Amino acid sequence: MTAHRPNDRFSLKERLNSRKTGGTLLLIAAVLAIIVANTPLAPFYENVRDFDLPVPWIGIEHMSVGHWVSDGLLAIFFFVVGLELKREFVTGALRDPRTASLPIAAAVGGMVVPAVVYAIVVAMSGVDALQGWAIPVATDIAFALGLLAVVGKGLPSAFRTFLLTLAVMDDLLGIVVIAIFYTAALNLLALAGSLVVIGLYGYLVNRGINKIWLLIPLALVAWWLMLLSGVHATIAAVLLGLVVPALPRGSDEISLAEDMEHDWNAISQGFALPVFAFFAAGVPMAPGEGSFGDAISHPVFLGVFLGMFIGKPLGIVLTVLLLHKLPMFRLEKQIKIADIAALGGLAGIGFTVSLLIGELAFRSDATYLEFAHLGVLFGSLAAAFVAVFTLRMRVRAHRNDAQDATHMELP
Repeated sequence: MTAHRPNDRFSLKERLNSRKTGGTLLLIAAVLAIIVANTPLAPFYENVRDFDLPVPWIGIEHMSVGHWVSDGLLAIFFFVVGLELKREFVTGALRDPRTASLPIAAAVGGMVVPAVVYAIVVAMSGVDALQGWAIPVATDIAFALGLLAVVGKGLPSAFRTFLLTLAVMDDLLGIVVIAIFYTAALNLLALAGSLVVIGLYGYLVNRGINKIWLLIPLALVAWWLMLLSGVHATIAAVLLGLVVPALPRGSDEISLAEDMEHDWNAISQGFALPVFAFFAAGVPMAPGEGSFGDAISHPVFLGVFLGMFIGKPLGIVLTVLLLHKLPMFRLEKQIKIADIAALGGLAGIGFTVSLLIGELAFRSDATYLEFAHLGVLFGSLAAAFVAVFTLRMRVRAHRNDAQDATHMELP
């Protein structure tokens, strides 16, 4: 089947603009979940989320609706992430080491510092919750790029490329963190089986065989075996995306990865992510037995909130300040350090992956989980508010610079 370019002109600009819809739906779902979780409807909401849906004949003895969403439905989002990673490594910004090196380093710094902030806050309190150290390290691509598309018009294209590269690398590192640090007892036979199926999937798509009736069952088997292996099942979705070819073949106008990403991204943003947000963001404002004041002073909440709101931008800015003048790193001339500070605020919006890591870290402690999710919500909200103001300031600064340059050129 020949892959033709969709009629809506799939491009970086179009993709960035489409984040508006995805971010809006995510926000609506999250707000609705918070409202429901703090009204008399809360017991009904919790009963639906926690309702057990086992499938014993395939080895799934216990799995709630909420876990089906985070372990299963969210795989669509991670498949799109895998496709995006593959395209960025083959044809995008990650292909050029000099262009990609600084945002990659910034992504690492932007993960290390918030993790350290969380660990310090929790360790000083004496609370046994260090397993949540990775919650504030993630950046939500849909929200960050959606907000940039709304309020960042007028910024240089290099700013968007830097953010996209950082966010993609952030996702990749987040996936590695989930695979290494949040894996249960490992079933090597099931893991090997999943990798074999993923290899078969990759062989077929690279041979030009992309029949839906064949690929979707293979993907489901790979997901199921990865789930049984103890590794988080969404890792299978990422690997499936990474094996899809990112260069056009034969008479194709676009690559299969681009074609698949365009199709599945709509399902991810329009359905999978909002449903996940609805079941993950339904947190009471006063978790446990305490008040709202007790909640926002709890070490887990503070560790997550401060890690996202302060640690994330601080890590990114410090990394760029330390490295941007070294020969192996290059900061595009159009981008100023003040731009990186604004970009750091955007990167502090960590929603989807942060909520998922929270569930993995505190599935055995519902109260800590609610504190962590509350920290994610408030940390993302605070980062978004700051980002709106700083982005507008940078847009004005760049417009003034452009006007000054025009006046200087006039005779």
